Amino acid sequence: MNEPGAHQAVGADPLNPAERARSDFVRELVQRRDRSPCASSSWPGPTPKRIVQFWDDLQQLPEDVKVCMDSWRQLERQGFEIEVFDKQSASTFIRTRLGSRYEDAFSRCYHPSMMSDYFRYSYVLVEGGFYIDADDVYHGTSIGHLFADGRLKLQPFCYDLATAQMVAPSIFTEPGVNRPEWIFYFNTTPLIASRHHPIVERALFNATASLEADRANGLPEVQATTGPGNLTRSVFEVIGEGCSSDAMVVAHDWELTSTSQWPLSYRNDTRNWRLSNQQAYRAPTASEAQ
Repeated sequence: MNEPGAHQAVGADPLNPAERARSDFVRELVQRRDRSPCASSSWPGPTPKRIVQFWDDLQQLPEDVKVCMDSWRQLERQGFEIEVFDKQSASTFIRTRLGSRYEDAFSRCYHPSMMSDYFRYSYVLVEGGFYIDADDVYHGTSIGHLFADGRLKLQPFCYDLATAQMVAPSIFTEPGVNRPEWIFYFNTTPLIASRHHPIVERALFNATASLEADRANGLPEVQATTGPGNLTRSVFEVIGEGCSSDAMVVAHDWELTSTSQWPLSYRNDTRNWRLSNQQAYRAPTASEAQ
């Protein structure tokens, strides 16, 4: 999803046709109010009560990120399991459960953010469960209902190109609300689904194909290759090909359950994908990572 160039004509659509089609599609899903609350007969569950997290190097886990990760530990008292992976254990999981092709694709993820994206698709496809980013902090609300069936649960986002700011969910989820400068899309966290969900399967397939593509012109862009752009494209394709839109649930008020914590120490160096996008990643030294 590219920002419009300075030559953009006044009144012209800032998105290309493919981006506009996907954004409009997501907006319609997000703003619908006639959805059935449960589709357990079509998407039987339950989804495993398993929380999965990733940090590429757990030996250099920032303390402020650890606080975010540990906030989910309270759910163990409600029967949730928590699994934490690093680069090595994630690679081993992918090789063992999916094979060498997918392990090779994972190895092409040049930034930890891409690794976490690729791993979450791999894990949730194979095992089912709930992937949450390491920098998301849990607010203590009830989440048991999200595991009653096997549907995919996703958080919607909306970005305003004109202001370079996120639009508040309380605004963009209202039916009929829209602006030409808004991009509607789905975030990759949380990712909650039962095993073998078709949208998760497509997200993994699309990410794998993108990582395998010849990169004569440099490293691939993070968002489009493994991140929200890839996931949004995958939702668009699978439902557009005939899968029922009841395959997924839009988590309109996810910010009541969890939010990405700002600021955090790692966001100021190359561990932040926004500062390393399409650049060779150099992990910070132990002193730099403090």
